[in-house]
Amino acid sequence: MIAETGLMARRPGYYALRFVAVAVLYAGGWTAFALAGSSWWTLAVAAFLAVVYGQVALLAHDVAHRQVFRLRRATEVTGRIAGNAGIGMGYGWWQDKHTRHHANPNHEDLDPDVAPDLLVWSQDQARAARGLPRFIGRSQAYLYVPLLTLEGFNLHVAGVRALGDRSLKKRALEGTLLIAHFAVYAAVLFLVLPPGMAVAFLAVHQCLFGVYLGSIFAPNHKGMPILTGKDRPDFLRRQVLTSRNVRGGWFTDLALGGLNHQIEHHLFPSMPSPHLRKAQILVRRYCEELGVAYLETGLITSYRQALASLHRAGAPLRGTHTAS
Repeated sequence: MIAETGLMARRPGYYALRFVAVAVLYAGGWTAFALAGSSWWTLAVAAFLAVVYGQVALLAHDVAHRQVFRLRRATEVTGRIAGNAGIGMGYGWWQDKHTRHHANPNHEDLDPDVAPDLLVWSQDQARAARGLPRFIGRSQAYLYVPLLTLEGFNLHVAGVRALGDRSLKKRALEGTLLIAHFAVYAAVLFLVLPPGMAVAFLAVHQCLFGVYLGSIFAPNHKGMPILTGKDRPDFLRRQVLTSRNVRGGWFTDLALGGLNHQIEHHLFPSMPSPHLRKAQILVRRYCEELGVAYLETGLITSYRQALASLHRAGAPLRGTHTAS
């Protein structure tokens, strides 16, 4: 049904306009940075660029899913320019991680996005937690937003660490682009601004970038059922039951890059993001016919559910044993 409607067809005009718009905002932000010079107004520019970096990340996401180009080479070149060179994100590392997430969303053993790191995502993970996750897990629902300020830094560090993995494709190219990004970024900051102001800019920019990324991805799966062991339902249920859609209009689509239609994106990952809203009508009706639960909430409700789930997951660490 989806194929017959033409919703899988690529949208070169749409993506050309989107790439140009984001490139203009990117260049405009750094131009404003240069014009502001040694002024505390530069922190406003840092906040603006945090949002722009988030939009670049969303474009890299669509590119990686082959929504933009048919050819693999065009996809990889554009993805590395946007990811590695543009925002200092290891494109190859992220693509591998994200592919594994799509194959088994919210599966404790197979989805790297719910692996216990700083946070625990289930009560079983909480019981097995040691060290920092055990300490943070007690209050992780309250610490979640503050911890998101580190997500931008984590993205950079993970990309650099992945360069040590010999299985990573085009390691030399990825490393060169990452180092070039960090070198140019640091040089621009410390040549234009006094040291203290440069550090303040870096902190505001990277911390808000992390919060924006977290606000985009948290509503998608956090607070949805966690799968474990051999609990792997069929493809439709594996994708739909672990995903949440977020209601909203054009602004929500813009801010979340279309990922507010997470169910449709997981069922049809190569579908161009502007088509996801139209696909929702067919997907919701199909799920109703099969009796498959289809969840869509408001944005604030999605955050509330995600934080409530984190609080429940940490219950064993607080000595309270509510149901998983």
